[in-house]
Order: sequence, then structure tokens, then C-alpha cells
Amino acid sequence: MANVWGDLDLLLDSPSSLTLTSTARGTIKEKAGFKAAEDVVALRKAIEGIGTTEKTLVEVLTGRSNAQRQLICKAYQEAANRTLVDDLKGDTHGDFEDLLVALVTPPALFDCHEVIRAIKGPGTTEATLTEIFASRSNKQIKALSDAYLAETGRSMTHDLKSEVSGDYATTLLILAEGKRDESTNVDTAKAKADAKALYEAGEKKWGTDESKFIDILCHRSVPQLRQTLVEYKALSNKTLQESIEREMSGNLEDLLVAIVKCVKSVPAYLAERLFKSTKGVGTTESILTRIMVGRSEMDMLDIRAEFKKLFGCSLYSTIKSETAGSYGQALLKLCGEDD
Repeated sequence: MANVWGDLDLLLDSPSSLTLTSTARGTIKEKAGFKAAEDVVALRKAIEGIGTTEKTLVEVLTGRSNAQRQLICKAYQEAANRTLVDDLKGDTHGDFEDLLVALVTPPALFDCHEVIRAIKGPGTTEATLTEIFASRSNKQIKALSDAYLAETGRSMTHDLKSEVSGDYATTLLILAEGKRDESTNVDTAKAKADAKALYEAGEKKWGTDESKFIDILCHRSVPQLRQTLVEYKALSNKTLQESIEREMSGNLEDLLVAIVKCVKSVPAYLAERLFKSTKGVGTTESILTRIMVGRSEMDMLDIRAEFKKLFGCSLYSTIKSETAGSYGQALLKLCGEDD
């Protein structure tokens, strides 16, 4: 794995998912000839009949874009006097229910629910917070923040402050502001200076000055940070990721490494998260659901390509062997096809 993250040669020219706005690399597209009313009839029949026809639910909901699903939700409520979400919750259960509800939820609100779930209940799920805030663009974080305020009546940063602490909290809260520089200009002299500052704050000194790492990694633009990674390796003979892994520990290490990975390639970072969620004891369905639904209209094709490159097997075949039933079928539809 490390060698993939250590290869910086092609880095400076590759596109960045942190600034990605197009849907060109998604597997789920708008359905041509879409008619919300027809889908509502099919969904009601599938839900209200004896035994839920899960196959219909999968076909309709994975075969439409999120914007089209919002129109279905609106038409469903008008026709049935109930919300589609409530009916899905009442008629399906477990991971399949979670996946269907995720599909009919607007993307920013889905991220918002995931953040709420990560900070509610016993213990905070830092891994979820790390994944979301390291891999989302400013625009996505702003939409998530607005959704959080509308949903809870509180600011997201206010709630995060009470749940996380230390340098991890400092880093997360800067990311949660969604104010990373978005300019595409690269200042090589500044990249050299930042690389030197990082080297002197970590490898070169006794003890680590975390604040320097946090400041540079949270504020600089993606193209600027990519140049900084190249300069850092030239200066220290190590990748910045290796230095962070040597110098730091715990949640802060995980978050800073995630930022570095996302600066290089969000699809590769998410491919690795998917792989880890299916390996080990049991499959972590919540991670699978979040990434497969969340990226299906954005960069799923790139995630698939990175998955194959990193692990030598296709994402499709991995999902097929690690999941079952309607839940597995729905994930395979979101994945698209085998590579």
C-alpha cells in the first residue's frame, strides 16, 4: 500500500476530486424519459403488496439520479399521504433499509446525518468524521454545514467542539469551516518554504510541532500541497505521509494522513476505505453504504479504477463476495459493472 501513496511522479498533473464538481465520472446518471408518477405507482405496489418486492425498490431507486429521487419523494407524499422514507423504514430493515434511505436523501443531508450519527451515542466515531471532512470539497462542506443547522438548529462546529478535543479537534474544526484555498496557481518557492517548515517541525526536531502541520495541510490549495509533497520528498528523502506516521499517533495521525491521501487522490483514499471495510472480521456496511451512495454520481468510475490498481481485484467482485441479498444487489447497481 505505502508504495502507491509514495509515488508522486504523476501527481502534479492529475485532476483533484477535492475540487470536482462534474458528474462525468459517476456510475448513476439521470434516467431518460423519467416520470416520477410512474415510479411512485411501482414503489407503492412494491411496498403495499403482501411482502415487499425488494427487487422493484432496488431497480427504481438505483436507476435514478438523486435529483430524480427527490421528485419521486415529493410525488410519493402527495399520492400516499406518507413519506417514502417512512414507508421504506417501515417495510425494510437493517443495512438494506439504511441504503434505501440514503439513496432518497439529498447528498448534503445524508452527510449531515452521518456526522450526527458519528457524534451521537456512546463514544464519537472519529473515523467517520475523518473520512468526511478530509474528502469533501469546500462546497460540499458548506452544504453539509447548512443542512446541519437546518436539521438541528445548532451550528455543526458548535457540536463538534463538545465531542472532540486536542490537536485532532483543532484540525477537524478548520476543515469543517470549508475554507481551504481554491486557487489553482502554484507558488514553487512557497512550496519549498512549507516543505522546509514541515521538515523542521517534525523530522528535524526533538518532539513535533503539530501546529505547523495542521496549518499548512488545512489551508493550502490542493495544487499547492501537491507541489509541497514533491518538495518535501526531495528535501527529506521521505514522503510527508511517512513522516506523519513516524512523528504522530492516534486520531490526529489518522486525520493528517487522510488529508495527505486526499490531496493526492480522493478516489484512491476512498477505494482503500472500501477495501478495509470489507476485510477483517465482518464487513463494515455503514462505510460501504456511505461511500457507494455518496460517490455514485461523482467519481465511482475513478474509485473502481483505483481499487483495481491498489488491490488487484475489482470492487464489483469484492462487493459480490462480501455482501448478500437485496443489499448486495443494490450496491452492485451503484458500482455499475465489473472491471
